[in-house]
Amino acid sequence: MTTTPPRPDPAPPYTEQRPLPERSARSWVVTTMALAQLGLFLALLTPVFSSLAIKVQDIVPRDDEVSALGMVSGLGALAAFLANPVFGRISDRTTGRFGRRRPWLVIGALGLTLGLAVIATAQSLAVVAIAWFLSQMFANAALAAFTASVADQVPVFQRGKVAGLIGVMQNLAILGAAYAARVLGTEVLLLFMVPAAVGLALVLLYVIALPDKPLPQRPPSGGGLRMVLRTFWVNPRRYPDFAWTFASRFMVILAMFMFTTFRLLFLQDQLGLSDDRAVSVMATGVLVYTLVLIPAGQLAGWLSDRLRRRKVFVGFSALVFGIGTAMLIATHSVAGFYAAEAVLGLGFGVYAGVDLALVLDVLPDPEDSAKDLGVFNIANAAPQSIAPAIGALLVNTAGGHEYHLLLGVAAAVCVVGALAVIPIRKVR
Repeated sequence: MTTTPPRPDPAPPYTEQRPLPERSARSWVVTTMALAQLGLFLALLTPVFSSLAIKVQDIVPRDDEVSALGMVSGLGALAAFLANPVFGRISDRTTGRFGRRRPWLVIGALGLTLGLAVIATAQSLAVVAIAWFLSQMFANAALAAFTASVADQVPVFQRGKVAGLIGVMQNLAILGAAYAARVLGTEVLLLFMVPAAVGLALVLLYVIALPDKPLPQRPPSGGGLRMVLRTFWVNPRRYPDFAWTFASRFMVILAMFMFTTFRLLFLQDQLGLSDDRAVSVMATGVLVYTLVLIPAGQLAGWLSDRLRRRKVFVGFSALVFGIGTAMLIATHSVAGFYAAEAVLGLGFGVYAGVDLALVLDVLPDPEDSAKDLGVFNIANAAPQSIAPAIGALLVNTAGGHEYHLLLGVAAAVCVVGALAVIPIRKVR
């Protein structure tokens, strides 16, 4: 009599092994993490605020600069929209002894630096547009890995503190981007490459400190684009609170970038400032904005926790941001511009201090928060891809170098963003 040997048990299905950290992240890791955030956004936002506009002005006739800047900025934001979720998924599934996040932090930071070098030396608008698209793609590969590394390294009880620190670093990067233009002037090569070099150095410092563990099990292949699309999707009919929060964020970011993209040109055209004077005024305006934003955000977050209310703060902040945007319509002096920047800083400070808490409160599945936050990131990236094109269309519709229609529409969009939080039921 023969017996059939028992079959081995089938291999268990693959699951992404992401044990939540239980111990506080080490101070050195948190410090370099914050510095990496500062460096990435300094390298990325200096072109957004100044150097890209200056480069475009060097290449195209003055009558075409608004349309050209809108086209280049829109392509870059489209790259951000596409690259962030895709590279986030790739990072999750990366194998190798260097870990999941380190390779993409390095590749992304190096690619961003090289892309900015190409823009700085480009002689045609087409090269600038392609290089900015690639720069944004690489930058968002790094940003996706960076955001995931925060979830990997920081336990739940420490995330509020670390998230607040990272938020401060991002706003300091905005300030640094504005002052880079003031310090470096119109020296285009320096204006692109100095922030890029600082960003690369700070990211590499974080890579050295990051205890990024390799995947213990190789992920299965397959799924393709359909898997990516299914991964980054939340049913709005099943989770309406999440959908309304998404809509509110989308509107506020859209309004913000409708103006931010053209801030330097606004100062040159509406206030009649020279290039050097416009850069200096913009830097001071962003300083005013930041000095109001940081304490407003800290106070709003504290009050929101104490009162256990989110919606009223988010709605109020969106309305205040809309008021600040509307103030710019009647602004024809540097003092008026600074006053509007202070109101904008108050509005976005309160918004930044509370909106993330609202998002976390309405996540569909706390056990799957990384995926859902990946979906929510579209509300940050998508408006940036369409805001420059919409802004350029509105400016040109108003006759060219006129910004009242752009600012009026942006203010109205803020009001819609404020109203979008009213239907949310899960959170007060």
